[in-house]
Amino acid sequence: MVKADGYGHGAVEVSRAALAAGATELGVATVDEALALRAAGITAPVIAWLHTPSTDFASAIATDVEVVVSTATQLTAVIAAAHRQGRTATVGVKVDTGLARSGVSVREWPEVCALLTDDAVELRTVMCHLARGDEPGHPLNAAQAAGLDAHVADLRRAGLTPRRVHIANSAAALTDRSLCRDVVRTGIALYGRSPVPALGDFGLNPAMTLTAEVAMIKRIAAGQGVSYNHTWTAPRDTVVAVLACGYADGVPRALSNRLTVHIDGRRFASVGRICMDQLVVDLGHDGGGVTEGDRAVLFGGAGVSAGDWAEAAGTIDYEILTGIGGRTVRRYVVPSDSMTP
Repeated sequence: MVKADGYGHGAVEVSRAALAAGATELGVATVDEALALRAAGITAPVIAWLHTPSTDFASAIATDVEVVVSTATQLTAVIAAAHRQGRTATVGVKVDTGLARSGVSVREWPEVCALLTDDAVELRTVMCHLARGDEPGHPLNAAQAAGLDAHVADLRRAGLTPRRVHIANSAAALTDRSLCRDVVRTGIALYGRSPVPALGDFGLNPAMTLTAEVAMIKRIAAGQGVSYNHTWTAPRDTVVAVLACGYADGVPRALSNRLTVHIDGRRFASVGRICMDQLVVDLGHDGGGVTEGDRAVLFGGAGVSAGDWAEAAGTIDYEILTGIGGRTVRRYVVPSDSMTP
């Protein structure tokens, strides 16, 4: 899964690394995300399953992107676009087996099955998504899998045999093989984060390390308030560093006065409000040996994790990772124990 710009890691680069490591196909949410992969020269199978009335199905068909539909209206639009081009569209069907989000409803299922017999489309995938996949053993997981299998059986009785059936996300792939079908959709685990933190890290290594450059260092006197509204006041004469990173780059403002960073292996606390473009850390009375131009590790490596940020901000690490952006520059490195970046 490389949707949302590869969970904030860069979809094109992640796609290339994943395919080199053995992934057989790629998944994104929107057709535009799929087209960006095609524009970058990626020719592997790509599926896209989140569509609006303005989605450009013609471009998807022209670039051999598999369109996974959730409604009869969407499938009708794909068929019409395929007829206009004189081409066969590769399609998939997402069925709603209990998440009550996108996916073909029980009411629309007979109509979708009938439309799939049109010569302008070729069925490749049938899929659904788990509502409680991060709760291993929950009875809804097995019920949803049974529902998916029943939909596949319906299609086979109609003479339609999908080439790919899948339901398992990262959590299911790592905790319950009974939920795995032809392929699994590795999402958050691909980026080294645990899909079920209560069960540990599954041996996964987080891929992203977020750093920021020390823009300036200054001495302040005891009693001086720092940043907007002076939510922190220096209890003593001290030295602070201004980091060139803020909430516009994905650092949650909710972490104000709660964030810690590592500079040259030493831990320092952020102080005052996190701003749009910058944040401040307290280096102590001697400045901690930090100089302008040093890089502070905000999360990753041996320090604070994206999960720590998520817990402190009252969210999940998915939101933290996909929120990193703004002026952030990504640099890709090859781990010392791997030939794959």
